[in-house]
Amino acid sequence: MANFDNIKLEKGLYQTNSSFTSELERLDPSENYKGTELENLDAFQRQLKRFDIRVSGPDSDVIEKFFATSDSATLFPEYISRAVRQGMEENNILPRIVATTTKIDGMDYRSIATAMTDDDKELKNVSEGAFIPQTDIKTQENLIRLNKRGRMLVASYEAIRFQHLDVFTVTLKQIGAYIARSQLKDAIDVLINGDGNNNPASTLSASSSGTLTYNDIISLWNSFDPYELNTMIASPDVAAKLLSLAEFRDSLANLDFHATGKMITPVGADLMKSSAVPSGKLIGLDKKCALEMVTAGDVMTQYDKLIDRQLERAAITSIAGFSKIFTDASKVLTV
Repeated sequence: MANFDNIKLEKGLYQTNSSFTSELERLDPSENYKGTELENLDAFQRQLKRFDIRVSGPDSDVIEKFFATSDSATLFPEYISRAVRQGMEENNILPRIVATTTKIDGMDYRSIATAMTDDDKELKNVSEGAFIPQTDIKTQENLIRLNKRGRMLVASYEAIRFQHLDVFTVTLKQIGAYIARSQLKDAIDVLINGDGNNNPASTLSASSSGTLTYNDIISLWNSFDPYELNTMIASPDVAAKLLSLAEFRDSLANLDFHATGKMITPVGADLMKSSAVPSGKLIGLDKKCALEMVTAGDVMTQYDKLIDRQLERAAITSIAGFSKIFTDASKVLTV
């Protein structure tokens, strides 16, 4: 039965092991709205509709609208968290390099490792009654380092109460973008130097120092057997060298770059540019099995001060770390 108009909103909905939206969904399941005009809204969006709060568009409301009642004020921290998450997701290349994401409840995490030799990677014929070759899976010796990234939102309620929500959202999305860039830097560091378990990426050197040739790219591609080189991340200077190669200036590839800004490689890999990659480095990886992202909860917003209008200092944080799954699934080409 649809009852989003009758839910009592309170701070306690944030003080659970699940998210605020999950708690709302438990109280007001979206499945109850199938076939209605509210079918495409989640539980939080239905609450915004309940209090007639418009957070986007030219007719967006001012921040003060959230604080018209004690119930609607409870929605404000979730609005901030969603805007920050949206900023993290826009133009974020982490999903293009992460094989899997693991969510944990604490701060300690020990990933698994599979040490496979070339002989282990070959599945051989097994005679009747003979011993079947085994692959050993064990936990890593050292814990994965989790970094807490965030920004402090400093403003008084009086200073922003009449600010329109769509403008305020832009600021929050930018905070999310800052967090995402910091997490990408952490991921790049793990790909190159390892996660503290003696598993740095193997390094190849360009045939001529300071010069990048097509043969260097082929050598990198050829070194991935039995893995697949399907993703490359280049520092800005190396990306410029790549685009100057004749093979990368193929008419079709060049046309697509001019039209969309997406770089196409002759080896079929997804190519990205990032200043998080050290100068003179090109990282190649098999995104299906190279990197694991570990997160401790979702984007966290300090809800007490926000709900009580004491918006002088409110922390927005995200905790994440990275672990290498298969060491040989990522390599570094030094130019």
